[in-house]
Amino acid sequence: MNRIVLGLCALLAGGVLSCGEADKLFDCQSVCDRYKTCFDSSYDVGSCRRQCKLKADADEAYQRKADACEKCIDNKSCAAATFTCATECAGIVGPTKG
Repeated sequence: MNRIVLGLCALLAGGVLSCGEADKLFDCQSVCDRYKTCFDSSYDVGSCRRQCKLKADADEAYQRKADACEKCIDNKSCAAATFTCATECAGIVGPTKG
């Protein structure tokens, strides 16, 4: 995960997004994608990602929680992530609004 974020930061150097912004997007994308993969194949990942990023921008505690969730679910099966990451991921994904 860190190599991907560092790669994004290198590509975005001098661009519109900072490395912190790239990390927020990556955390949100990863968590929302995993929810779709594991629980709801019709889940709106784009809407989830936007809501997650808005919340992360407004609330540093939420950003830390999204980061902790993404780190926890990384390289775990759906079942393992569900049981071992419930605390870290609670409140990150949920119903989406278009």
